[in-house]
Amino acid sequence: MKVTRHPQSSNSISRREALLVMPLAGVVAAMIPHTGAIRLGGPIFLKSDDPKELAREHRRLGYSAAYCPEAGVRDADRVRVIREAFAAQNVVIAEVGAWNNMLDADLDKRKKNLQYVAERLALADVVGARCCVNIAGSYNPKLWDGPDPRNLSAEFFEATVGNCRYVIDQVKPKRTKFTIEMMSWSLPDGPDSYLRLIRAVDRQAFGVHVDVCNIVNTPERYYHNGDLIAETFRKLGRWIASCHAKDLSPRNVHFAEDVPGRGGLDYRAYLRNLASLPVDAPLMLEHLDTPAEYDEARLYIRKVGAECGLRFA
Repeated sequence: MKVTRHPQSSNSISRREALLVMPLAGVVAAMIPHTGAIRLGGPIFLKSDDPKELAREHRRLGYSAAYCPEAGVRDADRVRVIREAFAAQNVVIAEVGAWNNMLDADLDKRKKNLQYVAERLALADVVGARCCVNIAGSYNPKLWDGPDPRNLSAEFFEATVGNCRYVIDQVKPKRTKFTIEMMSWSLPDGPDSYLRLIRAVDRQAFGVHVDVCNIVNTPERYYHNGDLIAETFRKLGRWIASCHAKDLSPRNVHFAEDVPGRGGLDYRAYLRNLASLPVDAPLMLEHLDTPAEYDEARLYIRKVGAECGLRFA
């Protein structure tokens, strides 16, 4: 699992500052009723900072969902332009990433990281994104997202509950969800542990982010990933805000991420379960290397969807 870490800001955001920007968000992002059409999205490679150009490029590529363009929660004018430009093209902002270690061993760094996550959640709320997403973090002393035996401990789980509550309570989002991406080597590592986390966090603004590839951590889960997908959507479907799309190929004693269609992930099961959700949750391509690979992935997913009789927004 490779995760792109976004630049961090050390500036804090007050509740008053967030509220000053909140009225700009006219689109309710969380728990949008699902029309049955899948919203596919992914990175684009257009070199432009103009939200209107970026939104048009997403639509040109057949995308109806996007990662949030670069913006700050205090930049009310840019937030408004982004929201309006993408809405005009019927492209939703799927997620705002907040990739850092909320469990950093250095308490000062942990505090700054949590403040940054709160800023990203506030941005997701004002821009009308479906969710803000981060991983729970790691106790690994060298890799912020690396494996560590303590990542499966009760201490890790309880600290993650506290972090999720803290971030949500700081922002009190009304239009978006805060979500944790499931990982192979840390909690939550599957639908059952995520369900436990939902119940423990106990906040309406806490949602689910699905990346099936991240929880395929055994041969059994790989070869029966259609069952794993069905279980994940059955248990977590009502809370799902956004999903990631990639593939997995077996490599001796581990699994390697791959372009959708080149691996063994059951995309028929993935797309059918996604289309059956009661909420409008985008499916976002990620972790590919070139525009050609994203083209290949996008065409493959649309082909599988057509074979299943599914529509794309």
